[in-house]
Amino acid sequence: MDSSATTDTAHAPETGRLRLATDADIPALEALIPQSVRGLQGCHYSAAQREAALGSVFAVDRQLIRDGTYFVVEQDGLLRGAGGWSRRRALCGGDSGRLQDDELLDPGKDAARIRAFFVHPDWARRGIGRRLLRACEDALVAAGFRSVEILATLPGEPLYRSHGYAVSDRRDLPLRDGLFLPVVRMTRTLVV
Repeated sequence: MDSSATTDTAHAPETGRLRLATDADIPALEALIPQSVRGLQGCHYSAAQREAALGSVFAVDRQLIRDGTYFVVEQDGLLRGAGGWSRRRALCGGDSGRLQDDELLDPGKDAARIRAFFVHPDWARRGIGRRLLRACEDALVAAGFRSVEILATLPGEPLYRSHGYAVSDRRDLPLRDGLFLPVVRMTRTLVV
């Protein structure tokens, strides 16, 4: 993938610089994810659900970074948001508990995945999620995909709906301690 086609090098004063994530970003991502989950998902999920999902559903997926499909927005050396897409089968979750290889999808017949969007609570509603989503869609189209799906959180559903994603089903992801996390499977066909 040509990263110059999907990232910008100029600083947008209100949201920062968009770039591909590197392994050096993993500690900052490990800090950003719980801040985002705890700060932005309280209206939809209980504290127990959020804590049970951290580290499994809400976690760093290093495969996205290795594949060059995970973006971050940084400003003044701090991550303001992160999100990516995947050419692999997994719909959600970090890579630490994955027991098998995450096999590659076929762009001719499979939908790419939108994955792991997190925004720092102090930077919510400033266009970071939209900016990340546009970068992901541009990159996955450049990689030959024409359709995309996501297993969205309830607070993320309005963002994806506003970008033309349609709900295909609702489900509950099992968490530890007998808890479940309601999520929404959404799909979109991209016109090129």
